[in-house]
Amino acid sequence: MAMTGVLRPGHAQVRVLELDKAVAFYRDVLGLVETGRDAQGRVYFKCWDERDHNSYILRESDQAGIDFFGFKVLDGPTLDQLEKDLNDYGVETRRLPAGDLLETGERVRFTIPSGHEIELYATKTTVGNGIPTINPGPWCEDSERGIAPVRLDHTLLYGPNIAEVKKIFVDVLGFYLVERVLGEDGVSEAAIWLSCSHKVHDIAFAEYPEPGKLHHCSFLMDSWERVLRAGDILSMNKVPVDIGPTRHGVTRGCTIYAWDPSGNRFETFMGGYQPYPDYEPLTWTFDNFGQGLDYPQRKLHETFLTVVS
Repeated sequence: MAMTGVLRPGHAQVRVLELDKAVAFYRDVLGLVETGRDAQGRVYFKCWDERDHNSYILRESDQAGIDFFGFKVLDGPTLDQLEKDLNDYGVETRRLPAGDLLETGERVRFTIPSGHEIELYATKTTVGNGIPTINPGPWCEDSERGIAPVRLDHTLLYGPNIAEVKKIFVDVLGFYLVERVLGEDGVSEAAIWLSCSHKVHDIAFAEYPEPGKLHHCSFLMDSWERVLRAGDILSMNKVPVDIGPTRHGVTRGCTIYAWDPSGNRFETFMGGYQPYPDYEPLTWTFDNFGQGLDYPQRKLHETFLTVVS
């Protein structure tokens, strides 16, 4: 597939209750690489195999949750065109200057009907992954510290009006629908999985009465064995686990969900099939969503539906 327009998830800024405790958790347990701190007190991380300066930013606050989720686009002209397309569609945007986010160029931010802040950007400083670009090895020291995910993979956001959110992502930003869960009425969509790439999803949304809620940010693992190793590390550090290790029916991904010290859920994820934009979306009926969530147990975990930050 030719990669144009929106390329991939780029970064998430997450609110934490105690910054020092959160930094220690994400650095030592999850195994992210700290790459900087700014004058606002934010702490920047990336996953070991990511090339750009940052993908996961922590900000101390009195309430956990997500500030914004950003996508990297192809280049500056693409950023300008997508901003125009959003404006023409009726979505108000605002420009944030280069450097407002450490080592990141201009960003275009907008609020979607679910109450979430989404942003697009074209440039971020490349810092590499600790492996030479000539005759590279397969891994490095950072890849073996803590859980050590490969990259920030996707997010699931909870909020209202996801039918309108879907229109913006599909009709304006060029995403396509990969899977969906129908509501109890058998017609409306209770949850949607969207991709801008060859991945099974780059962002997902679920209908929820409160706006702007974070369900989880997901970190990609290389293999099922690495997901199981993540489970061992979570248990060794007495991290509260929500679901897993298990396999989803939706996406076919293998997963563990757990909570950081502030109550933000995160996922260690691997697998999933590789869709194309011309594939027919897969549909799950609401009465079978338990199997979509937890395929072996066919169980709709209450916490998955009700606990958000």
